[in-house]
Amino acid sequence: MNLKQLEAFVKVTESGSFSKAAKLLFLTQPTVSAHISSLEKELDSRLFVRNTKEVKLLKNKLYKEKDKGFYVYAKTEIQLYQYARQMVELEKEIEQVFSKDAHREEKCITIATSTIPAQYVLPAILAKFRETYPDEQFRISENDSCGVVEQVAGHMVDIGFTGTVLEKKHCRYMPFYQDELVVIMPNTEFYQEIQKRYKTATWIKNEPVIMREEGSGTRKETEKILRKAGIMPDTLNIVACIENPEAIKRSVKSGLGITIISRLAAEEEIRTGQVLEFPLQKDESSRYLNLVYNKNYQLPAAAEHLIRIVKDFYPDAHMGK
Repeated sequence: MNLKQLEAFVKVTESGSFSKAAKLLFLTQPTVSAHISSLEKELDSRLFVRNTKEVKLLKNKLYKEKDKGFYVYAKTEIQLYQYARQMVELEKEIEQVFSKDAHREEKCITIATSTIPAQYVLPAILAKFRETYPDEQFRISENDSCGVVEQVAGHMVDIGFTGTVLEKKHCRYMPFYQDELVVIMPNTEFYQEIQKRYKTATWIKNEPVIMREEGSGTRKETEKILRKAGIMPDTLNIVACIENPEAIKRSVKSGLGITIISRLAAEEEIRTGQVLEFPLQKDESSRYLNLVYNKNYQLPAAAEHLIRIVKDFYPDAHMGK
């Protein structure tokens, strides 16, 4: 295999498209396809799932360890991507060291973010980043918190933003914004009465509940809060699991059920009376939004600049272990 094949593999993986990868590499699409085909032959492995809309890496493969009775992960296309990206980045570093144009450093940083930071925090931060560093660019992908941390741990992105902390080797977190989770309910007479009558959240176990998807930071923090209140998550009457906070709020307004959600996401609806709020105990309902990066790799200058902007916005931000 050669670097051209690996570079094509990295660009197809990141862009999800052979045609987009070709544009980024200033190659023709047949050339990119040929590089990928040659790489697949050399590795004796199919690397991508292709359909009419996008191209995706194959999922991790499980196989049964002989005579051990349990399943383990085989070497995956994700690992290949991690290795290939490191090799391509090393090639660029060598070129920058010896090139006359070394000062023209690559300034595009890759950011993975979970939903709440993406929709309610990052826009203002990135606007300030763009204003302060107009020559630097960024590429953003949205995922749940688990997915974000996996991408950071695998060095698939430079920086991540999450709504919870997940223990993952090599990941360092910087809590920067203290968020609050609240219960929101349809604005009906029934829930107005609940709002007046109850002081604790024990009533939740009797109501239809809308939850975020598995892997969401909000869901993980919600389950922690419920356990502290003596409510086991598996006893809830969960009527729906929805990824998008906007869709969740519309579902609550329409009467589908109640939910626990970031105040950042619901403050407008609460303020205007579109939904009712049931506040949780202060010591139980707060959580931090976090910036996360892989401490085993040197951050590009543009990523350091972004961290500086986050600290400017939130002076109490501090780097964890």
